[in-house]
Amino acid sequence: MSNLKQRIPSNSNPNKQPSTISKSDTDSDNDQQPNPTPNDVTPPPPSIGQRALTSTGHLANLLPTGTLLAFQLLTPIFTNNGHCDAATRPMTALLLALLASSCFLASFTDSFRAPDGRVHYGFATFNGLWLLDYPGQVQLDQAKYKLRFIDWVHAVLSILVFGVVALRDKNVVNCFYPNPSHQLQEVLDILPIGVGLLCSLLFVAFPTTRHGIGYPVST
Repeated sequence: MSNLKQRIPSNSNPNKQPSTISKSDTDSDNDQQPNPTPNDVTPPPPSIGQRALTSTGHLANLLPTGTLLAFQLLTPIFTNNGHCDAATRPMTALLLALLASSCFLASFTDSFRAPDGRVHYGFATFNGLWLLDYPGQVQLDQAKYKLRFIDWVHAVLSILVFGVVALRDKNVVNCFYPNPSHQLQEVLDILPIGVGLLCSLLFVAFPTTRHGIGYPVST
């Protein structure tokens, strides 16, 4: 018995508890100090150049919807899928001229929503909005709808954008330039991109406030 008592280790302070750190305490400390995540960082606003590059990929959105739809539907028919002859080539040129004129005129149109909820369109003049389909008298702030210099700028830019869209169409290019030279092919590849970028930059810098025919309607 005396030998067994000698082998049992004695504890000098039986009331002393070992100091241990639980895992739950460590987890709670980590929860109180959250680490920043990439989603918490607010991205800087895009510059005008970045917005212009984005708009270049969506040049068709700068054109009236009806004009763009007519271009997509009629161009393969008039060009015979890019195989023009002496009869279809001038017809295609006339079609492109009419569609470009439509883009030009649409830049001078505007709209408003009547008290009954219907949308009415008109042409912007130097005196205000000349209504096309409103039967009665209407009280409008005509100064808001007067023709301005920026409207002429947007009209010219719309024609240039339509030219870019047309030159990027395979059927139109094959119709007027079936066998382009190397230099002409370079011009057809580079010029539309440069003009499109310039137009996109100007549209971003000087946005239009009108909601004409073929464009989103104002509220």
